[in-house]
Order: sequence, then C-alpha cells, then structure tokens
Amino acid sequence: MNTQELHSLLENLTQEAENEWLEFKKGKFADAPRLAEEIGMRISALSNGACLNNRQKGYLIFGIEDITLEIIGTNFKAKSTKIGNEDVEHWIAQRLNPRIDFKIHEFQYHEKHITLFEIPAANVRPVRFIHNAYVRVGSITRNLNEFPEKEKKIWQKETEKDFEEKIILRNQTGADIYRLLDIQSYFDLMQIPFPSTTEGVLDKFAKAKLIIPEGQMFHITNLGALLFAKKLHDFDGLETKAPRVIVYDGRNRVKTITEQAGSKGYASGFIGLIDYINDKLPSNEEITKALRETVRMYPPIAIRELVANALIHQDFNERGTGPMIEVFVDRIEFTNPGRAIIQPVRFIDENQSRNEKLASLMRKLRICEEKGSGIDKVIDAVEVFQLPAPKIEEQEKHTKVTLYAHQSLNEMDRENKIRACYQHCCLKYVSNQKMTNQTLRERFKIEPKNAATASRIIADTLKEELIKEENENNTSRKFASYVPFWA
Repeated sequence: MNTQELHSLLENLTQEAENEWLEFKKGKFADAPRLAEEIGMRISALSNGACLNNRQKGYLIFGIEDITLEIIGTNFKAKSTKIGNEDVEHWIAQRLNPRIDFKIHEFQYHEKHITLFEIPAANVRPVRFIHNAYVRVGSITRNLNEFPEKEKKIWQKETEKDFEEKIILRNQTGADIYRLLDIQSYFDLMQIPFPSTTEGVLDKFAKAKLIIPEGQMFHITNLGALLFAKKLHDFDGLETKAPRVIVYDGRNRVKTITEQAGSKGYASGFIGLIDYINDKLPSNEEITKALRETVRMYPPIAIRELVANALIHQDFNERGTGPMIEVFVDRIEFTNPGRAIIQPVRFIDENQSRNEKLASLMRKLRICEEKGSGIDKVIDAVEVFQLPAPKIEEQEKHTKVTLYAHQSLNEMDRENKIRACYQHCCLKYVSNQKMTNQTLRERFKIEPKNAATASRIIADTLKEELIKEENENNTSRKFASYVPFWA
C-alpha cells in the first residue's frame, strides 16, 4: 500500500471501536522481548477474530489512544526492532502456526509515526502462537480454548459452502421448478437450444448448479434463485437482495421522484433493469443531417458494467441490504453491500470476486465482461465521453462507485484531476501503453499550447505517489512517460 492508501485505511479504522479483529496500542515501548510476545498473542487473537467476524483481515495499530481513538504516534518501529540478533518480524512469524503472511506497515501520519500490522484472517483452523490460540472478547485477549464454541466455528469454516451453493428451497417437484424459476431466459441468455423434454431442462439446470436433484425431488440453490427467480420474494431472505433504483430531484436525497425495487432474478431481469435505469437518465437531443438523435449523458457500457459489478461483488452475509442505484442530476451512485476485497485503488489491474460462481455464470450468460476487463471498459468509456473520473469508495459496510456527469476541466477539483490522471495511467498500462503529457492532454482535450496544465496535473499525481516515472533517470520532461505506482 502507498502512503495515501495507508492514510485512508488508518482514518477508516479509527472510526471503529476496538473489537475482535481490531486493536489499538498507545504510549512508548522499551522491553522488546516482552512486547514481541504480546504482539504474537495479539496476531493470533486478531486473526481468529477476523475469521469469526467474516473479515478478510484484522489489524493491530500502534500510535492510537484506544479510548478516544486519537492518533498520537508511537516510538515503536517494528521493522528495526530485534530480539537478540533476530528481527522481531521473523521472530514472531516463526512462532505462529500456521505461519500466516502478516504485514508490517510503518509510516508518518501528519508527522506522527504509526506502526500497523495487517493480519490475514484464520483459514480452516485457528492461528496459534507458541502452541496457544487466542481470541479477543470485547477488548480483552483470552485463550481460545476457554471458548469452545468460537473455536468450533473456526474449524467449521472448512466445510462451509459458498453462498451460491447453499440450498434455499428444498424438496420441489419439476413443476415447482418451472413455476418458481424463469426457465426460458436461461436458454435464451446462453444461446443454446431449449431441450425437447422436461428431463433435459432439469438436467441442464442441475449441471449449472442452479438446482440439486435428490431422488424425484429438487433443491433450489441460492445461485439458481438469485439469477432466475420469477419473483425474488418467493425465496426467504432474497427479497432484500433485489436491486433498488432511486431517482432524486436535485443533488441530494431530500426529494425522491421515483423508487423501484427489482422483482426478478439478476439474470432474467438484467436487461429490464438496465433499460429502466437508462430511461431515468438525462439525455440530450442533437440534430445531425436533419435528423434528431438522442445522445446519452453517460456511456451505456459503463452503466451496464457498474450495475453488474454491484450485483456480483456484494457481500451476501450483510443482512437486510442489497445493491442500490441512485440517480441525481449530476451523478449516479452504484452501491453494494460489503467492503471491497481488494483495495479500490487497484480495481483496474486486479480482479478477484467474492462470489466467483455467480461471477462465472454471469460471464457465461454474457451479462458482464470477461474477468478483469469490466472496469477497464468503464474507464475507457468515461474518457471517450469526456466525463470526470469515477470515484470508488469503501464505506463501513458498503462499496460505492460514483459516475459523474460532464464537467469542464476548470470545473473539476484537484482530487478529481488526480483521480482521472491515475486512472488514465492505469488504463494505458493495462493496454500495454504508457501515459505521457500528450496522452493526458488528449484525455482532457487540452490544447498543445497549454501543455503546462497537463504537467501540473501529472506533478500533483506524482506527489500523491499514485504514478511514477517509467525511467527515473530521464531528465527530459517533454519525453517522460509514466506508469502506475504498482507497476
């Protein structure tokens, strides 16, 4: 993580109280061996706590007052601390079982030193330190063996099925499957012939893991219901997962024009959902060759991909909430339950889905792009339409992507220009090209005589450590090229 990401992570975490996966430490530290043992115990406890709370990671942060959550800084520098002649990081790692890949980040936050341990969640079995497993109960670290039910839950993670594979409705007849699921849309979307027999239809659905046959009866999986339900409310718990579209009158949520919740499964209802959203978006009419032509304010491919992402990448463990598309006069916000499992700043080059079976079938149904290419197409379309860069944010329990209406370069603030520069640089890099002053001018439609404007934007983005020069020894700014910080 770069400095900006670490600052953002710290600011987000200090909005939380201490819990089973998050602990703050303050003050000065001198006794290295004793402190190392304490850290090892905390890593075990926080890793196990993250697993129990369905978190990807736990965190131990030095330099935070644990009551007020004030960022006060610390004199503890883990990377330079030794136990004898051994680095403390290595000393701790050797005593963890399994040896999880925790990371230490040391950085300055407003001239205050912070040491942050990033700890992956336990997977399949509890993490132990010197033969003992720990867990946090409230703000206290305790032996895990004192809480057998918690330990049992960690071991049970091995046998838990993915959400998509779990059964939502049991013991249905073939006729019930036809009544509850939109059979025809599956074959239409897959572009394969409709089988001539009921047995052939049900066999296709079983092979796609949409249903599970058992004797003469069938169980419907979450995957089958989510994608092809005729009515989501026929399936207990899925009615809250229906996408909602809300259109507001203005730039805030004070006055709602219309609100509509989807009723069909994600696959069978996708085209209707996209058409409904596009119908609610502003557009302009241009006259070309004596004909009126409707010009969309937002690129259709961006709308399609961002809706698909909101459906696919949501965290189904977040209860009572589902994907939401909110339309304002100056922007569209796409929100899905669950924090992103990769850093938002890496959405363009990395690809990982929380619900891989759902994502895989959605790709086969041609509802979303091939793995890893959807966001690329969003950024590319945004540049073609000359729109501000989309903003990707992590909230406490949601991930939000905002697509903005057109703004001139002078109307964009510094943050937006930097974000656009970074995304442009990423797009060039994943396309096997490099960003230059000229390509950025083309992105913003800046005249060559105003090349200094593009240079200032590049300089600001360099300062934020989001991009770097491809050749740091190059002394000519005129011919400089740039790559993302992660390249």
